[in-house]
Amino acid sequence: MNNVDKLSINTIRILSAEAVEKAQSGHPGMPMGAAPTAYTLWSKHMKHSPSNPNWSDRDRFVLSGGHASMLLYSLLHLFGYGLTIDDLKEFRQFQSKTPGHPEYGHTVGVETTTGPLGQGFATGVGMAIAEEHLAAKFNRPGYDIVDHYTYVLAGDGCMMEGISSEAASLAGTLKLSKLIVLYDSNQISIEGSTDIAFTEDVAKRFEAYGWQVLVVEDGNDVDEIGKAIAKAKAEEGRPTLIEVKTEIGYGCPSKQGSASAHGEPLGEDNLRETKEFLGWKWDEPFYVPSEVRQHMEDIIAKGKEMEDEWNELWEAYKEEYPELAKEWEIWHDDNLPVDLSDDEDFWTFDGAMATRASSGEVINRLSKVIPNLIGGSADLSPSTKTIMNDRGHFSADDRLGSNMHFGVREHAMAAIGNGMAVHGGLRPYVSTFFVFSDYMKGSMRLSALMGLPLVYVLTHDSIGVGEDGPTHQPIEHLAALRSIPNMTVFRPADSKETAAGWYDALTRGNRPTALVLTRQNLPLYEETGKDALKGGYILKDSEGETPDIILMASGSEVELIYEAQEVLKKKGIDARVVSMPSWELFEEQSDEYKEKVLPSDVRARLAVEAGCEQGWYKYVGLDGDVIAMNSFGASGPANELFEEFGFTVENIVAKAEAIVNK
Repeated sequence: MNNVDKLSINTIRILSAEAVEKAQSGHPGMPMGAAPTAYTLWSKHMKHSPSNPNWSDRDRFVLSGGHASMLLYSLLHLFGYGLTIDDLKEFRQFQSKTPGHPEYGHTVGVETTTGPLGQGFATGVGMAIAEEHLAAKFNRPGYDIVDHYTYVLAGDGCMMEGISSEAASLAGTLKLSKLIVLYDSNQISIEGSTDIAFTEDVAKRFEAYGWQVLVVEDGNDVDEIGKAIAKAKAEEGRPTLIEVKTEIGYGCPSKQGSASAHGEPLGEDNLRETKEFLGWKWDEPFYVPSEVRQHMEDIIAKGKEMEDEWNELWEAYKEEYPELAKEWEIWHDDNLPVDLSDDEDFWTFDGAMATRASSGEVINRLSKVIPNLIGGSADLSPSTKTIMNDRGHFSADDRLGSNMHFGVREHAMAAIGNGMAVHGGLRPYVSTFFVFSDYMKGSMRLSALMGLPLVYVLTHDSIGVGEDGPTHQPIEHLAALRSIPNMTVFRPADSKETAAGWYDALTRGNRPTALVLTRQNLPLYEETGKDALKGGYILKDSEGETPDIILMASGSEVELIYEAQEVLKKKGIDARVVSMPSWELFEEQSDEYKEKVLPSDVRARLAVEAGCEQGWYKYVGLDGDVIAMNSFGASGPANELFEEFGFTVENIVAKAEAIVNK
């Protein structure tokens, strides 16, 4: 290690420790222990251009151990990504550019939001898949316009999380050789030595997954770290795990190697001792030596040269392959390549159909006009109807395939979808049974937090699942997903509403969408269509200007209120039927529109939905009522279950009469 390398590494350590100390909050241990690994990667191996953080062919760096955010912020400052010393001083402060965990879209240079351990690992797998797919599509001999690596820095905690195992298994199966995970192996967790709960041989586990495994015994040896990274980059048939054995909190004599170095400030005395131990001769806090500044400028200049070389290659590519270059622009455009809003074929369906089946039809219509649509299910595509015909299957042998086999790995699947979405160039969707959205919740939450347009296709949406019983019948799940900020939940009543859900999901661009779909057939209504894009609308109006009661429902229960209206009419009760596929879209409408659909002077209201009632009272008020599930379901034919739990026209009519006659 030369002097400038050593000084740069210690600068990262000191900046990180000082920021945590000033904030009196944070995690100095991993930044101090992993500084040599991160520095070696960023300065000697990673292809990036700080002057253009969004360069499409940059290497991606994911800090999966998001609590070590000060490591990333120190790197972003030193390598010229725009973070200032003042930003570092504001670490963990409200509205600063340096929040406690890295946040995508908030801090320039942060590739993805991390915090929950293992999420970054799995997201990195998605990024690597995206790179392979785009490379297969666009690269031509002599024109490798897609040629970058995904680097993930993960810790012991990431290795303990199940999501990492799910993702690693799939990555090995797919032979994602452009994925390199740097494992900061310090064998310390919050509670103490990892041996108290984590004694497995991680290297052997990853070998079993089909990974190349390399070990660096001394985490301060930048030469060995560099050799390992170079060997990983040379591997063409497997992803690589580089286990770098480090000492948490290295440089602080009284804390290094101990749990106390993990998640608390060093303290002023320990910080002073750290500087002495590292040979740091400057008293000024947050100081960056001039030698380091110059060294970083040289690295930044090299990064710009790499980007310039790529730009020259791109210009030549456009001349040689103009049609492919046009496709590239289409794939990287946030707007759809076609206008589906007035495409009659997109909105036309025939007869009764389960909304999972109509979604399958929509997917195949979309696959013909959206070339970068990619997705799949957690081993359920025949049931979730998510296969794109004639688009092939992405695998170790076919990188051009657009259908993904995620295996029975729901949590990793969702995070991998996030990775594909955040990488750029692809329009991903993922799918499973609605009840298993529980397994994906952490990743779904991050989809919403990052504002990623990932589409979740969630089928078998209620007790209509039938014979599979209560373990497979979602009850609380609609309420759970509706509680996530910046998530659109869309439960369509027929095929045309399903098309509307897909249309909104693919044109919005700033948040994920959960399409909640039926197993059983539903009618096709003449009155449905693009109005569903408003989230709630009058499907069938009362005869009078002011209805006696408003009936509202989503999904399969719309059929019941639709039929109930006719029965109530015969009883002299004039009802309005409102379909509400998406509360989120409805709430985006003007007050005037919402008042038109749900006039405030009509207090007699009844909502029907085969999920828990939570949230519906916002729309029915204190004078209204809700027919919903207040227990788990049961095993039996779907029609019998709907009758047993009160989802019948007769029960709706009786409830409506009671409300009107109060």
